[in-house]
Amino acid sequence: MSPRPHAPPASGFPIVIVEAALADALDGGNRPAVLAISGLQGSGKSTLAARVVALARRRGLQAATLSIDDLYLTAAQRRHLAATVHPLLATRGPPGTHDIPLALSVFDAVRAGRRLRLPRFDKLADDRLPESGWTSVVAPLDLLVFEGWFLGTPAQAPGALVEPINELERVDDGDGRWRRGCNDALARDYPALWAQWDRLWFLQPPDFDVVVQWRWQQEQALRKSAARPGGMDRQQVGRFVQHFERVSRQALRTLPGLADRVVPLDARRQVPGQVNDT
Repeated sequence: MSPRPHAPPASGFPIVIVEAALADALDGGNRPAVLAISGLQGSGKSTLAARVVALARRRGLQAATLSIDDLYLTAAQRRHLAATVHPLLATRGPPGTHDIPLALSVFDAVRAGRRLRLPRFDKLADDRLPESGWTSVVAPLDLLVFEGWFLGTPAQAPGALVEPINELERVDDGDGRWRRGCNDALARDYPALWAQWDRLWFLQPPDFDVVVQWRWQQEQALRKSAARPGGMDRQQVGRFVQHFERVSRQALRTLPGLADRVVPLDARRQVPGQVNDT
């Protein structure tokens, strides 16, 4: 795939989008309300989630964010999967590399109004932080915004898994065992997690190819903000994104018809017809 020309990150989402997301989340009357924001890598879902939570707090509500990225299996758990199931499972992110029991226990605590700490994952260290580094939440919450790159995405039909779709699948998963395992996990384990939210929003990019550039921008920002060296170079980011391509394309095919609201984005992560604000 050919990378898109460099585009600076968007400064945020229009306030009308932020207000609409909060209103939609609270519209059902549930407390706590759970708003899910699904969007491919680098689409700005964490930015939108943070702005929704900030607006909720300004209105006197108790609100917090949780990312599916914070629910990865630990590095040791993924190394075990790599040694016993498939080497590609050492890489965080695809279905099958998340701690679903931990995720469901978090939602149980949120729904029950119990005090809790939200898990946090250190991407540069590629490992979950110890519980002492998790985020304490004032309970009970009025709103939890849950964001992630493939939230709500259904599994593919088995026949769709036969042909590899990129170099990673051709070279490192020639027999299809890894992609079938990820798809099986998506079908078996994730629907219980998808059932936890009240509303699902999908940030829709123009196509998949732009995601590589977005993810590279995200990596550069992560490295600049870190107090220690680490992270991936441009070539490593390209390979990393291939781990997500199959499910990302499935998200692009299916989520426009499944989400409660679709927010289209252009290649600069702008909402067409809207002016981004901070």
